[in-house]
Amino acid sequence: MSSSPQSEDFDDAELVTLTDEAGRELPCFIERELELDSKTYLLLLPVNSPIEIFAWDEDDEITELVCVEEEEEISRIFADAHAVLAEQNLTLKRTAFTLSAIGELPPLDPTEVVTIEIDEDDDSLEPEEFQILARFYNEEQEYAICTPVDPLLFFGKADDEGSIALLSEEEAEQLQPMLEDMLLDEI
Repeated sequence: MSSSPQSEDFDDAELVTLTDEAGRELPCFIERELELDSKTYLLLLPVNSPIEIFAWDEDDEITELVCVEEEEEISRIFADAHAVLAEQNLTLKRTAFTLSAIGELPPLDPTEVVTIEIDEDDDSLEPEEFQILARFYNEEQEYAICTPVDPLLFFGKADDEGSIALLSEEEAEQLQPMLEDMLLDEI
């Protein structure tokens, strides 16, 4: 596929659906395709806006955001997060591999952008920037609902039946240089 789809031609863009172990789905646009050794690799962009929920952790003098990853905690706070986003005409969904929001995000406000290190154990990862969309409290804990400033992309591969699966960590590491070259060639 050539360039990434523009908003006016999303109807013409090819869609695929990623499914996780829990059976949740994530519809994605195919941004790029790469044929390698008779296999088709795909760069995928979620149709709806990816959402992360962070908890404010105030420890004496340091205040930081900690990503909420436990399914139990997400289930406990989901109704509150859903209600807060509904006030902005956004619908929060439990989708595969990430929460997502349906609707038009507010314009990027630099005063609401935070930089967060998602994986403190991996020094090779760059910190990510997130736009805070809303804040809410649940059981005296403050949370922030955020969306990444940069697009969240997934790398997948198509099998012989046309099903799409995410690359394993080993496959992603092996293909990373080629996938990055593919991305840079399109810019």
